[in-house]
Amino acid sequence: MGSVRVSESFPGSVHEAETCWYDTSRWPQWVDELAHVLSVEGEWPGHGSVVKWQSGPAGRGRVTERVVEYEPLQGCTVEVEDDSITGEQTASFDPVEDGVEVTLALTYRIKRRSPLTPLIDVLFVRRLMITSLTKTLGGFGAVLAESRRSGVG
Repeated sequence: MGSVRVSESFPGSVHEAETCWYDTSRWPQWVDELAHVLSVEGEWPGHGSVVKWQSGPAGRGRVTERVVEYEPLQGCTVEVEDDSITGEQTASFDPVEDGVEVTLALTYRIKRRSPLTPLIDVLFVRRLMITSLTKTLGGFGAVLAESRRSGVG
């Protein structure tokens, strides 16, 4: 299993960050590779709720995220699956002196395995995962800043 983690701090409160993060209608603005949300089942981000989304042509294809743990004002863990990986992703929100620190952690397993899979993971896949999570956090920061300026969620 591979594991990656990225964090970034933003101006704002934990409540503001969490409200923005869980607004699936805004995900296409900041989730790396997400083209559009296909469906939301249940009361997102409540336990057992599911979001299915589609990436662009060069992306991950159809992605399913199912909530396995949710703690208001702290974070959420989802089981994530696409054509290439299965895993768990946690988004957590922690107050810091000038705002909120958002951390994304992903533990994943590559579905199509060979004797070279561990090497390919270390040399290529892990780097791609870190880049994707970093882009997601960067995009999220811009959307959070805009929502704070406009007073939207």
